[in-house]
Amino acid sequence: MKTYMANSNTVERKWYVVDAKGKTLGRLSSEIAKILRGKHKPTYTPHVDTGDFVIVINAEQITVSGNKSEQKLYRSHSNYPGGLKEITFDQLMDKKPTEAIMLAVKGMLPKNSLGRQMLKKLKIYAGSAHNHEAQQPELLEL
Repeated sequence: MKTYMANSNTVERKWYVVDAKGKTLGRLSSEIAKILRGKHKPTYTPHVDTGDFVIVINAEQITVSGNKSEQKLYRSHSNYPGGLKEITFDQLMDKKPTEAIMLAVKGMLPKNSLGRQMLKKLKIYAGSAHNHEAQQPELLEL
């Protein structure tokens, strides 16, 4: 028997809608990363992007447990001396509610060109409306 190896011509992609209302950030992000990577399919191949598209709605209503809302920090540096910027989870949710999910999922994907290609299949919306009705996405319960 030969081992099946998928390639970019044989991959069939589906669209899924995930409602983030009341969900925990880490648990939701790990499930989204699994779908983007394609690990939920029997045709998973590590060196090929076999994953599906994911639309996340109600991103502004995601939760974190414990004191993470005040203690969890998102850091960025400008590469200049003293250029470290820190923002808490609460401040990030006020400023850009979609960014928390995007950063969490990005950290769970491969750190190479394949991971960047997978991240492009993630669409995040703060509210309940999205503009991907033409793709006929399925509702995914996590």
